[in-house]
Amino acid sequence: MKVLVTGATGFIGGHIAQAALAQGWQVRGLRRTAGRTGHLSPDSPIEWMEGDLNDADSLQRALEGVDTLFHAAAYYPRRERQRTRQQHLDAARAEMETVLAAAKTAGVRRMVYTSALFCIANLPPGAGRLADERDVYQLGDFPESAYFETKILMEQVALAANGPQLEVVVTNPTAVFGPGDLNKTLGSLLILAAKGYFVAWLPAEANVVDVRDVADAHIQAAVKGRPGERYILGGHNLSLKDTFIIVAQVTGQRPPRFAIPLWLVDPVVWLGDRIPAIPLPANHLRSIRRWQPYNTAKAESELGLVARPFADTVRDSLAWFKDNGEL
Repeated sequence: MKVLVTGATGFIGGHIAQAALAQGWQVRGLRRTAGRTGHLSPDSPIEWMEGDLNDADSLQRALEGVDTLFHAAAYYPRRERQRTRQQHLDAARAEMETVLAAAKTAGVRRMVYTSALFCIANLPPGAGRLADERDVYQLGDFPESAYFETKILMEQVALAANGPQLEVVVTNPTAVFGPGDLNKTLGSLLILAAKGYFVAWLPAEANVVDVRDVADAHIQAAVKGRPGERYILGGHNLSLKDTFIIVAQVTGQRPPRFAIPLWLVDPVVWLGDRIPAIPLPANHLRSIRRWQPYNTAKAESELGLVARPFADTVRDSLAWFKDNGEL
């Protein structure tokens, strides 16, 4: 099997590339900048290709002879406040359509698209079940954020392209932690907790998962995922209080001692939007009122997803940050 991983220099994409290599597959990685390898070793036997998701010619070259495309990189509205919501949506659609067209032209058999948790809709109170793959957000459900809206749109475009010419399987990872989080997407929370900065918790619940388990599930999605289906790749449903208690136990810090109201999140997000140097995941915090537990039974039964203990994930993550001078 020859595969291409877009986003191979990123957190999840890099681990997908590693997992594919462990399968004995030939792995290509698409990168925008020559020489970049992300958290992967420069000696890793990956065939690196320079290209851009909006450049059809570079995609065509990277996809030549490829059986499976792992699309783990996608449009990100970095200048969210400098462009209109519609401009972001148009750019996201054009990018996804360029990737899909290149894959079809190259004769790629299957695309596994790494979507987002924010495409799994919230359940109303009293629903009597956990949210799962049946629950779908629509455009307009997240008017406060172009980030969430573009994720919803790109998943819709990807699934609409599923067919005999190109099989499309979609994954929806939950809150992903683990070693190799170069951009400290959520790892910043672990670093702050390890330094003893969390004395309180927010009254919310989330699902946490190890990036290595997410990567292994992507490999299985390529092998036996059902075309046109979504799979929630999650691990453990935990309250934020219990999450930080686990981190405190691993690091030897005092656990959080009191709850704080959710309204305090709003000024923190405001600061995070305007001061990028602040190590807080503003886009994730922006949606905290929509956080919820998830049913991951579909990925467990069909993809063999098995989640390692979260304490192991925390321990390995912090060891990686320490080795890389972040802690």
